[in-house]
Amino acid sequence: MTSPSSSPPESVVLLDPEGNPTGTLAKDRVHTANTPLHSAFSVFLFDGKGLMLAQQRAHSKKTWPGVWSNACCGHPGLGESPIAAAHRRLQQELGLTSIELTCILPDFRYRAELDGIVENEICPVFIGQCHDDPTPNRDEVAAVEWVPWKDFAESCNRKTNTRYDDFSPWSHLEGALLLKEPTLTQYTG
Repeated sequence: MTSPSSSPPESVVLLDPEGNPTGTLAKDRVHTANTPLHSAFSVFLFDGKGLMLAQQRAHSKKTWPGVWSNACCGHPGLGESPIAAAHRRLQQELGLTSIELTCILPDFRYRAELDGIVENEICPVFIGQCHDDPTPNRDEVAAVEWVPWKDFAESCNRKTNTRYDDFSPWSHLEGALLLKEPTLTQYTG
């Protein structure tokens, strides 16, 4: 329940086909069967020893409830850079601060659908190393787990008949592109 003193609902920045902001829309109204193109970001965190931080999205989420995915995803606010938004959401969702992030896929764009809800995003992808234990915000995250990057990465290119096949579609699309990045090995060990 929203009280008069609580903060306004989170807004999503709408984009034209070239990626220019065209306005905002309340987050709870943007994800529908006809989701407009909007700004987002995605974060992959690694421990430097071959593990990737995965999160299970809270079961109360409108989009992909209960689905496992990469460490963190979200939306920049109007005037907020994607990297600032990534740091904000890492703290809000996982209690993680002071993680150095590198934008490795600045122009990633995708569209995905599940149960009539569409994601339609221009979504820069950041990577970083993390040696801290996350403290999940249960309103956002149902569970976290360090998983073998190698096993997850294999599922990005083909069905493996493992739990990694059921991770979010954006994490698979991003993971397949990350595999082509030579600098990724300094993060994955």
